Amino acid sequence: MDKYKDHTGRKKEVAPLQEAFEELLKAYRLKDKFDERMVIQAWPELMGKTVSSRTNSLFVKEKKLFVKISSGPVKNELSMNRSKVLDLIENRFGKGVINEVVFL
Repeated sequence: MDKYKDHTGRKKEVAPLQEAFEELLKAYRLKDKFDERMVIQAWPELMGKTVSSRTNSLFVKEKKLFVKISSGPVKNELSMNRSKVLDLIENRFGKGVINEVVFL
């Protein structure tokens, strides 16, 4: 019986949900925006309680992460360790999601 044969030409294997979601994001050109939102959401976890409690706002524009810090000493420390902050982001999210970090 050929009654239930798949005639749609679709792939027979089932893609894991994460892969399917990634493909969907790429298809609609939303992957960059999604990754940027994930970085912002993970900021407290990446940087810890001290930095996150002194972070007033975060936003991404043209692959640059802008971070407004309320404490001068914390801002100075982060500015001097900008490459380490970028490394933390790259290790978690991959290279090219954020190219530069700017502390305001």
